[in-house]
Amino acid sequence: MEFVVKSAKASTQKTATLVLPLGDDCLLGSVAQNVDSTSGGALSTALKRGDIQGKVGQTLLLHGLPGLKAERVLLVGIGKVDELDNRQWRKIANAALAAIKGLGGADAAFAMQDVQIKGRDNYGRTRLLVEILADGQYVFDRFKSKKADPRALQKIILLCDKSEQPDVERATREASAIASGMAFTRDLGNLPPNVCHPTYIAEQAKQMSKACKGLKVDVLDEKKLRDLGAGAFLAVSLGSDQPGCIIVMQYNGGKKGEQPYALVGKGITFDTGGISLKPGQGMDEMKYDMGGAASVLGTLKAVLELQLPINLVCLLACAENMPSGGATRPGDIVTTMSGQTVEILNTDAEGRLVLCDALTYAERFEPRAVIDVATLTGACIVALGGNTSGLLGNNDALVQQLLQAGENAADRAWQLPLFDEYQEQLDSPFADIANIGGPKAGTITAACFLSRFTKKFAWAHLDIAGTAWTSGGKEKGATGRPVPLLTQYLLDRVN
Repeated sequence: MEFVVKSAKASTQKTATLVLPLGDDCLLGSVAQNVDSTSGGALSTALKRGDIQGKVGQTLLLHGLPGLKAERVLLVGIGKVDELDNRQWRKIANAALAAIKGLGGADAAFAMQDVQIKGRDNYGRTRLLVEILADGQYVFDRFKSKKADPRALQKIILLCDKSEQPDVERATREASAIASGMAFTRDLGNLPPNVCHPTYIAEQAKQMSKACKGLKVDVLDEKKLRDLGAGAFLAVSLGSDQPGCIIVMQYNGGKKGEQPYALVGKGITFDTGGISLKPGQGMDEMKYDMGGAASVLGTLKAVLELQLPINLVCLLACAENMPSGGATRPGDIVTTMSGQTVEILNTDAEGRLVLCDALTYAERFEPRAVIDVATLTGACIVALGGNTSGLLGNNDALVQQLLQAGENAADRAWQLPLFDEYQEQLDSPFADIANIGGPKAGTITAACFLSRFTKKFAWAHLDIAGTAWTSGGKEKGATGRPVPLLTQYLLDRVN
């Protein structure tokens, strides 16, 4: 999908479909009023028929209006103009896209300059619009014998006032990069686990480095990890015939010697639960358990497209969690890379085991801040559902930066407590720490476990178990989240 920014008038723009906003009670904004005047009142005449009232998401398609260069005009209801928020803006953009996708035109022009969104300026409004439209074009049909019909819509023109053009162009450029990162993340998540295994993810990382001279990739295989003392990681990967690895990606776009930011992603490419086997129903969706690693890769892709002047380290902890004769048993005790010992009470709490060694490895880069991203706990889905990611950390400033980035990117997180009282649930009579803390506060105790390995840097943990994919039925699939949140966080550090 190509996005083009123009400062032309809507009434003179040549396009297959001109998209105009319509407020509640058929209220026309100034741009639509000009189009109405140019067309000899054709819009007003159509509205008098009562086919649309301007409610959020309503659409009305008009053909052959006189005086216009547009072949069609699509009116999209935006509701009460002083009450629009991110959620309604998303509904409006999706409704417009759904209507356009059913048409034969190769392009469409959006004239939405009049629309005001709470908490968003021209840049913010445009960026969210472009992300929604680009993401709405996503199709995954690699394994379908019959591919999706070729998409007629190839270009979207964003009309704006000349004074707004620099902000709109910046928003479009950044949104396109974020959408590209989201699509990459979704592709990885939607791939079957017999294709997308740890070695495959490592290959994707190497291909990215070949396309970018500023990106260095190193793959720590199981031999290297054994030499490093990564006993927690190996406790997970040794149950599978697919070898595990930690993929280290260094992007040096900032000043030489400047401390990097670090993103650490959980990359369990399939999670059976190990010896603590999961129920069979819905287990196919455990291919999405690498959503953290996929979102880190997608964020890096956006950073590379934007060539952000920042130093960034990405660590992807990739393994399969399988039951076999070599798999870890409940009751086993392992020694982590940090030297701390862990009693493994449940092999299905494997994400924290691969992450803890990756977090310890991150120390050597002396990062400014470390953010780990993981589909870590079903408890987070119970607590927050599929709309909001869970957020915990040991540094209040970092947590607040991420919360604000989530608001700005319309990819929100919610902070959960990390009080010392919860740490007691991880006490073990035989080792330094147990890998589960019982049935209560599962998301918090999982973060408590990780916090034991983050004493030397500012750290935050994003639990994306509820946001990384949509579950069940024909609509299931990876979402591409939290690529917008993470990219926004890095953009904020640059700006």
